[in-house]
Amino acid sequence: MRIDILTIFPAMFDGPFSHSIIKRAMEKELAEIHLHDIRDYATDKHRRVDDYPFGGGAGMVMMVQPVERVINALQAERNYDEIIYMSPDGELLDQPMANRMSTLSNLVILCGHYKGIDERIREHLITKEISVGDYVLSGGELPAAIFTDAVIRLLPGVLGDETSALSDSFQDGLLSPPVYTRPADYKGWKVPDILLSGHDRKIAEWRHEQAVKRTEERRPDLLE
Repeated sequence: MRIDILTIFPAMFDGPFSHSIIKRAMEKELAEIHLHDIRDYATDKHRRVDDYPFGGGAGMVMMVQPVERVINALQAERNYDEIIYMSPDGELLDQPMANRMSTLSNLVILCGHYKGIDERIREHLITKEISVGDYVLSGGELPAAIFTDAVIRLLPGVLGDETSALSDSFQDGLLSPPVYTRPADYKGWKVPDILLSGHDRKIAEWRHEQAVKRTEERRPDLLE
């Protein structure tokens, strides 16, 4: 999988992409992530990518020209399955969406900033808008990092245990059940006996029961 991220703050991705799962995926050459500074596609000496909105109002707006230039340059090299804009009014990112996106080959992610992006970018260049929640952040970089992590960890060979992602929360519409590790008794806080029984079928049944119970208590909307 190849993901091209368009941003005016590429350094914001140094931390998230230099550790853990995403770093491992890139080292194994299972994923490619390329960062593109939108300012490199500006035409003035100040590398300006924003301007005042027509009609007045607070805030600045990202201009259409540099964004179109970088997207055109990328599309001249390969075909992209989706050109994504991380936006608070996009489709909410969930596990089924991450599953679908992990089957694609080439993605572009546009990180907005300021008050937003020129609407013509959304009308003519973007194929999908994705939100990470009903709140507003200062830019699209953090949502893009969240989306990238959610998708790349699902690629075959990325996780050490191929079945690990299948037991994550939301994969079966439920939250994950409680998990425990050694010691079995810590200050009188004990691991449930069933998990120490070695009875695989009963343990699986217990875990499913606990997943349903936790979902009912914490996210009953998932059961509707």
